[in-house]
Amino acid sequence: MKTTCSRAEVLTAVTAMMLAGLLAGCDAVANALEVIEAAPGVAADAPAPAGDAAHALVQLESIPVKGRAPKTGYTRDEFGPAWADVDRNGCDTRNDILARDMTTETFKPGTNNCVVTAGILADKYTGTTITFTRGQDTSSDVQIDHIVALSDAWQKGAQQLNDDQRKELANDPLNLMAADGPTNSAKGDKDAATWLPPNKAFRCEYVARQVAVKAQYALWVTQAEHDAMTGILSSCK
Repeated sequence: MKTTCSRAEVLTAVTAMMLAGLLAGCDAVANALEVIEAAPGVAADAPAPAGDAAHALVQLESIPVKGRAPKTGYTRDEFGPAWADVDRNGCDTRNDILARDMTTETFKPGTNNCVVTAGILADKYTGTTITFTRGQDTSSDVQIDHIVALSDAWQKGAQQLNDDQRKELANDPLNLMAADGPTNSAKGDKDAATWLPPNKAFRCEYVARQVAVKAQYALWVTQAEHDAMTGILSSCK
């Protein structure tokens, strides 16, 4: 059964951060979010943003720039079983992220609120609202996207990670987001040089999260990817 913070507790924390932002500026909010990210039991419900664009730009400069390695040897199995229960809360990662990212979600009876059967997703990739219903013909309407695609990660350093590190990368809430299924399929394993969310308002956060993930797992970027990321982050307000 999940043992995370309540919605009321999260709302209280967010409200306090917004007031702090008005009084002390954006840096205070960013610092507060970092504290929440570090607190146990919170990440699965509301992962802190990767940071503002200025921070992401600085972080990007610490990431090596190299050519793309061959895709040879890549399979999804290299990153462990799909949607393992890595945080041992009794729910698999897919359902954890569905519950985190959707509102008015409902759960299958008898699953300790683990199996999401329905909900509303404010999709960040398209800027649209999606009504999700679990079922053979409808579950794929909402997919769980790896912000840094696993194939892309494999070609940019993940081959050098051990099995546990790759499994962690594949199930890290920072690298996961519920998204419109067709849009996620269109993205495939493209990086920021070849694909960006259709919803331009989300591009700054999207690229900042990619930078954070690649820094966290010692992955690299190609020159074209670096230049694309720099261009997006430099244009963020």
